[in-house]
Amino acid sequence: MLSAGRRAAVVGAPVGHSLSPSLHRAAYRALGLTGWSYEAVQVDAGSLRAFVAGLGPEWAGLSVTMPLKEEALALADEVDEDARLTGGANTLVPCPDRGWRAWNTDVHGVGAALVGAGLVGPLRGVVLGGGATARSVLVALDRLGVREVDLVVRDAPRAATWELLDRLGLRTTTRRLGTAARGDAPDVVVSTLPAGAVPDVGVVQDLLAGASPVVLDVAYAPWPSGFATAVSAATAGRRPVVRGTAMLLHQAARQVRLMTGHDGPVEAMRAALTEDASTGPAAGAGGAGDV
Repeated sequence: MLSAGRRAAVVGAPVGHSLSPSLHRAAYRALGLTGWSYEAVQVDAGSLRAFVAGLGPEWAGLSVTMPLKEEALALADEVDEDARLTGGANTLVPCPDRGWRAWNTDVHGVGAALVGAGLVGPLRGVVLGGGATARSVLVALDRLGVREVDLVVRDAPRAATWELLDRLGLRTTTRRLGTAARGDAPDVVVSTLPAGAVPDVGVVQDLLAGASPVVLDVAYAPWPSGFATAVSAATAGRRPVVRGTAMLLHQAARQVRLMTGHDGPVEAMRAALTEDASTGPAAGAGGAGDV
Protein backbone atom coordinates (compact mmCIF):
# COMPACT_ATOMS: atom_id res chain seq x y z
CA MET A 1 0.00 0.00 0.00
CA LEU A 2 1.32 3.41 -0.96
CA SER A 3 1.25 6.25 1.54
CA ALA A 4 -1.96 8.21 1.89
CA GLY A 5 -2.40 11.84 1.01
CA ARG A 6 -0.93 11.79 -2.50
CA ARG A 7 -2.26 14.11 -5.21
CA ALA A 8 -2.41 14.07 -9.00
CA ALA A 9 -4.28 16.08 -11.62
CA VAL A 10 -4.90 16.69 -15.28
CA VAL A 11 -3.89 20.18 -16.40
CA GLY A 12 -4.74 22.08 -19.55
CA ALA A 13 -7.09 24.66 -21.03
CA PRO A 14 -9.91 23.87 -21.35
CA VAL A 15 -9.90 20.92 -18.97
CA GLY A 16 -13.36 20.73 -17.41
CA HIS A 17 -14.51 18.17 -19.99
CA SER A 18 -11.67 15.73 -19.26
CA LEU A 19 -12.48 12.08 -18.55
CA SER A 20 -9.11 11.60 -16.85
CA PRO A 21 -10.44 12.19 -13.30
CA SER A 22 -12.95 9.35 -13.68
CA LEU A 23 -10.27 7.02 -15.04
CA HIS A 24 -7.65 7.73 -12.38
CA ARG A 25 -10.08 7.78 -9.47
CA ALA A 26 -11.44 4.40 -10.59
CA ALA A 27 -7.87 3.09 -10.63
CA TYR A 28 -7.22 4.36 -7.10
CA ARG A 29 -10.39 2.67 -5.82
CA ALA A 30 -9.52 -0.62 -7.49
CA LEU A 31 -5.95 -0.49 -6.16
CA GLY A 32 -7.04 0.39 -2.64
CA LEU A 33 -5.10 3.65 -2.64
CA THR A 34 -7.04 5.45 0.06
CA GLY A 35 -6.22 9.10 0.50
CA TRP A 36 -5.18 9.56 -3.13
CA SER A 37 -6.92 12.35 -5.05
CA TYR A 38 -7.07 13.34 -8.70
CA GLU A 39 -8.59 16.55 -10.03
CA ALA A 40 -8.85 18.70 -13.14
CA VAL A 41 -7.00 22.02 -12.94
CA GLN A 42 -7.22 24.80 -15.49
CA VAL A 43 -3.68 25.88 -16.43
CA ASP A 44 -3.43 28.31 -19.32
CA ALA A 45 -0.79 28.33 -22.02
CA GLY A 46 2.50 29.72 -20.74
CA SER A 47 1.66 29.00 -17.09
CA LEU A 48 2.72 25.37 -16.60
CA ARG A 49 6.23 26.03 -15.31
CA ALA A 50 4.94 28.40 -12.62
CA PHE A 51 2.21 25.92 -11.65
CA VAL A 52 4.68 23.05 -11.31
CA ALA A 53 7.07 25.21 -9.29
CA GLY A 54 4.34 25.68 -6.69
CA LEU A 55 3.60 21.99 -6.15
CA GLY A 56 4.51 20.30 -2.88
CA PRO A 57 5.98 16.87 -2.10
CA GLU A 58 2.53 15.29 -1.91
CA TRP A 59 2.19 15.46 -5.70
CA ALA A 60 2.61 12.14 -7.55
CA GLY A 61 2.22 13.42 -11.09
CA LEU A 62 0.35 15.37 -13.72
CA SER A 63 -1.55 14.37 -16.82
CA VAL A 64 -0.98 17.09 -19.40
CA THR A 65 -3.40 17.99 -22.16
CA MET A 66 -3.52 20.77 -24.75
CA PRO A 67 -2.06 23.34 -25.02
CA LEU A 68 0.67 22.38 -22.55
CA LYS A 69 2.38 19.32 -24.02
CA GLU A 70 5.36 21.19 -25.44
CA GLU A 71 5.71 23.19 -22.22
CA ALA A 72 5.75 19.95 -20.24
CA LEU A 73 8.59 18.65 -22.39
CA ALA A 74 10.55 21.88 -22.03
CA LEU A 75 10.43 22.02 -18.23
CA ALA A 76 11.33 18.38 -17.62
CA ASP A 77 14.72 17.42 -16.25
CA GLU A 78 14.49 13.96 -17.84
CA VAL A 79 12.57 12.96 -20.97
CA ASP A 80 11.50 9.50 -22.13
CA GLU A 81 12.14 8.41 -25.71
CA ASP A 82 8.53 8.68 -26.91
CA ALA A 83 8.21 12.25 -25.62
CA ARG A 84 11.50 13.14 -27.27
CA LEU A 85 10.47 11.60 -30.59
CA THR A 86 7.05 13.23 -30.72
CA GLY A 87 8.10 16.62 -29.35
CA GLY A 88 5.49 16.66 -26.61
CA ALA A 89 4.71 15.10 -23.23
CA ASN A 90 1.35 14.23 -21.70
CA THR A 91 2.71 13.06 -18.33
CA LEU A 92 4.94 14.65 -15.70
CA VAL A 93 6.20 12.60 -12.75
CA PRO A 94 8.45 13.92 -9.97
CA CYS A 95 11.69 11.98 -9.50
CA PRO A 96 13.28 12.37 -6.05
CA ASP A 97 16.41 14.51 -6.25
CA ARG A 98 16.14 14.59 -10.08
CA GLY A 99 13.32 17.04 -10.75
CA TRP A 100 10.51 16.09 -13.12
CA ARG A 101 10.45 13.41 -15.81
CA ALA A 102 8.31 13.80 -18.93
CA TRP A 103 6.59 10.91 -20.69
CA ASN A 104 4.35 10.46 -23.71
CA THR A 105 1.88 7.67 -22.95
CA ASP A 106 -0.25 8.45 -26.03
CA VAL A 107 2.07 6.24 -28.10
CA HIS A 108 1.28 3.29 -25.83
CA GLY A 109 -2.41 4.21 -25.87
CA VAL A 110 -2.61 4.15 -29.68
CA GLY A 111 -0.73 0.88 -29.95
CA ALA A 112 -2.80 -0.88 -27.28
CA ALA A 113 -6.06 0.36 -28.83
CA LEU A 114 -5.08 -0.98 -32.26
CA VAL A 115 -3.89 -4.34 -30.94
CA GLY A 116 -7.10 -4.61 -28.91
CA ALA A 117 -9.06 -4.01 -32.12
CA GLY A 118 -7.35 -6.99 -33.76
CA LEU A 119 -4.48 -5.42 -35.66
CA VAL A 120 -1.87 -8.08 -36.44
CA GLY A 121 1.22 -7.79 -38.59
CA PRO A 122 0.35 -4.59 -40.47
CA LEU A 123 2.45 -3.49 -43.42
CA ARG A 124 0.80 -0.29 -44.62
CA GLY A 125 -1.01 2.47 -42.81
CA VAL A 126 -2.93 5.66 -43.53
CA VAL A 127 -2.83 8.58 -41.08
CA LEU A 128 -5.16 11.53 -41.46
CA GLY A 129 -3.49 14.63 -40.04
CA GLY A 130 0.09 15.80 -39.74
CA GLY A 131 0.38 17.49 -36.35
CA ALA A 132 1.24 16.57 -32.76
CA THR A 133 -1.27 13.74 -32.32
CA ALA A 134 -0.29 12.31 -35.68
CA ARG A 135 3.30 12.06 -34.45
CA SER A 136 2.24 9.84 -31.55
CA VAL A 137 0.29 7.71 -34.03
CA LEU A 138 3.28 7.40 -36.36
CA VAL A 139 5.58 6.23 -33.55
CA ALA A 140 2.96 3.67 -32.46
CA LEU A 141 2.55 2.37 -36.02
CA ASP A 142 6.31 2.08 -36.39
CA ARG A 143 6.45 -0.01 -33.19
CA LEU A 144 3.69 -2.25 -34.55
CA GLY A 145 5.65 -3.00 -37.72
CA VAL A 146 4.16 -0.56 -40.22
CA ARG A 147 6.82 0.35 -42.77
CA GLU A 148 4.81 2.41 -45.27
CA VAL A 149 2.48 5.30 -44.45
CA ASP A 150 0.17 7.45 -46.54
CA LEU A 151 -0.11 10.80 -44.73
CA VAL A 152 -3.34 12.60 -45.63
CA VAL A 153 -3.42 16.29 -44.64
CA ARG A 154 -5.40 19.46 -45.20
CA ASP A 155 -2.21 21.53 -45.21
CA ALA A 156 1.47 20.66 -45.34
CA PRO A 157 2.68 18.46 -42.45
CA ARG A 158 4.50 20.33 -39.72
CA ALA A 159 8.29 20.41 -39.77
CA ALA A 160 8.49 18.28 -36.63
CA THR A 161 6.41 15.61 -38.36
CA TRP A 162 8.79 15.49 -41.33
CA GLU A 163 11.74 15.20 -38.96
CA LEU A 164 10.07 12.30 -37.15
CA LEU A 165 9.33 10.47 -40.41
CA ASP A 166 12.98 10.79 -41.41
CA ARG A 167 14.12 9.51 -38.03
CA LEU A 168 11.76 6.52 -38.13
CA GLY A 169 12.67 5.68 -41.72
CA LEU A 170 9.06 5.14 -42.73
CA ARG A 171 8.34 5.11 -46.45
CA THR A 172 5.89 7.96 -46.75
CA THR A 173 3.63 9.46 -49.37
CA THR A 174 1.82 12.69 -48.63
CA ARG A 175 -1.39 13.93 -50.22
CA ARG A 176 -4.08 16.49 -49.57
CA LEU A 177 -7.37 15.45 -48.06
CA GLY A 178 -9.74 14.96 -50.97
CA THR A 179 -7.23 13.66 -53.51
CA ALA A 180 -7.26 10.09 -54.75
CA ALA A 181 -5.64 7.33 -52.71
CA ARG A 182 -2.39 5.81 -53.96
CA GLY A 183 -0.68 2.49 -53.47
CA ASP A 184 -1.91 -0.74 -51.97
CA ALA A 185 -4.91 -1.05 -49.68
CA PRO A 186 -4.07 -0.11 -46.06
CA ASP A 187 -4.06 -2.50 -43.10
CA VAL A 188 -4.76 0.30 -40.62
CA VAL A 189 -6.31 3.77 -40.86
CA VAL A 190 -6.01 6.31 -38.03
CA SER A 191 -7.71 9.70 -38.07
CA THR A 192 -6.41 12.60 -36.00
CA LEU A 193 -8.90 15.02 -37.57
CA PRO A 194 -10.88 17.29 -35.24
CA ALA A 195 -14.03 15.57 -33.99
CA GLY A 196 -16.22 18.03 -35.88
CA ALA A 197 -14.42 17.70 -39.22
CA VAL A 198 -16.58 15.86 -41.77
CA PRO A 199 -14.63 14.38 -44.70
CA ASP A 200 -16.48 13.88 -47.96
CA VAL A 201 -18.05 10.41 -48.10
CA GLY A 202 -16.54 9.87 -51.53
CA VAL A 203 -13.08 10.59 -50.13
CA VAL A 204 -13.58 7.98 -47.42
CA GLN A 205 -14.91 5.46 -49.93
CA ASP A 206 -11.76 5.94 -51.98
CA LEU A 207 -9.64 5.62 -48.84
CA LEU A 208 -11.18 2.27 -47.91
CA ALA A 209 -11.72 0.87 -51.41
CA GLY A 210 -10.71 -2.78 -51.58
CA ALA A 211 -9.53 -2.78 -47.97
CA SER A 212 -10.72 -4.06 -44.62
CA PRO A 213 -8.43 -2.13 -42.30
CA VAL A 214 -8.62 -1.58 -38.58
CA VAL A 215 -9.92 2.00 -38.27
CA LEU A 216 -9.23 4.20 -35.23
CA ASP A 217 -10.44 7.75 -34.66
CA VAL A 218 -8.50 9.37 -31.82
CA ALA A 219 -11.43 11.76 -31.25
CA TYR A 220 -14.07 10.68 -28.75
CA ALA A 221 -16.51 13.56 -28.26
CA PRO A 222 -18.88 14.33 -29.75
CA TRP A 223 -19.43 10.79 -30.92
CA PRO A 224 -19.84 9.63 -33.58
CA SER A 225 -17.29 12.07 -34.90
CA GLY A 226 -17.45 13.52 -38.38
CA PHE A 227 -14.90 10.97 -39.59
CA ALA A 228 -16.73 8.02 -38.00
CA THR A 229 -20.00 9.21 -39.53
CA ALA A 230 -18.37 9.42 -42.96
CA VAL A 231 -16.93 5.90 -42.60
CA SER A 232 -20.35 4.54 -41.64
CA ALA A 233 -21.95 6.22 -44.65
CA ALA A 234 -19.20 5.08 -47.01
CA THR A 235 -19.39 1.44 -45.89
CA ALA A 236 -23.12 1.18 -45.11
CA GLY A 237 -22.19 0.63 -41.48
CA ARG A 238 -20.06 -2.43 -42.23
CA ARG A 239 -16.72 -0.98 -41.12
CA PRO A 240 -16.54 -0.29 -37.37
CA VAL A 241 -14.48 2.63 -36.12
CA VAL A 242 -12.62 2.31 -32.83
CA ARG A 243 -13.49 5.32 -30.67
CA GLY A 244 -10.71 7.42 -29.21
CA THR A 245 -11.75 6.38 -25.69
CA ALA A 246 -9.80 3.15 -26.30
CA MET A 247 -6.61 5.17 -26.71
CA LEU A 248 -7.55 7.33 -23.72
CA LEU A 249 -8.03 4.25 -21.52
CA HIS A 250 -4.66 2.69 -22.26
CA GLN A 251 -2.65 5.89 -22.06
CA ALA A 252 -4.25 6.58 -18.66
CA ALA A 253 -3.46 3.05 -17.44
CA ARG A 254 0.20 3.67 -18.29
CA GLN A 255 0.05 6.99 -16.40
CA VAL A 256 -1.30 5.19 -13.32
CA ARG A 257 1.72 2.89 -13.45
CA LEU A 258 4.12 5.82 -13.71
CA MET A 259 2.50 7.81 -10.89
CA THR A 260 1.66 5.03 -8.39
CA GLY A 261 4.06 2.19 -9.19
CA HIS A 262 1.08 -0.15 -9.69
CA ASP A 263 -0.18 -1.47 -13.01
CA GLY A 264 -3.29 0.42 -14.10
CA PRO A 265 -6.38 -1.77 -13.46
CA VAL A 266 -7.64 -1.62 -17.05
CA GLU A 267 -11.01 -3.32 -16.54
CA ALA A 268 -11.98 -1.13 -13.58
CA MET A 269 -10.92 1.94 -15.54
CA ARG A 270 -12.79 0.72 -18.63
CA ALA A 271 -16.00 0.38 -16.61
CA ALA A 272 -15.69 3.95 -15.32
CA LEU A 273 -14.90 5.23 -18.79
CA THR A 274 -17.86 3.43 -20.34
CA GLU A 275 -20.19 4.97 -17.77
CA ASP A 276 -18.83 8.48 -18.28
CA ALA A 277 -18.45 8.31 -22.06
CA SER A 278 -22.03 7.12 -22.50
CA THR A 279 -23.18 10.61 -21.52
CA GLY A 280 -20.05 12.24 -22.97
CA PRO A 281 -18.48 15.64 -22.47
CA ALA A 282 -19.91 18.68 -24.10
CA ALA A 283 -19.97 18.61 -27.87
CA GLY A 284 -16.68 19.71 -29.31
CA ALA A 285 -14.86 19.57 -25.99
CA GLY A 286 -13.15 16.20 -26.22
CA GLY A 287 -10.99 14.29 -28.64
CA ALA A 288 -7.90 15.28 -30.54
CA GLY A 289 -7.53 17.24 -33.73
CA ASP A 290 -4.35 18.68 -35.14
CA VAL A 291 -4.48 18.74 -38.92
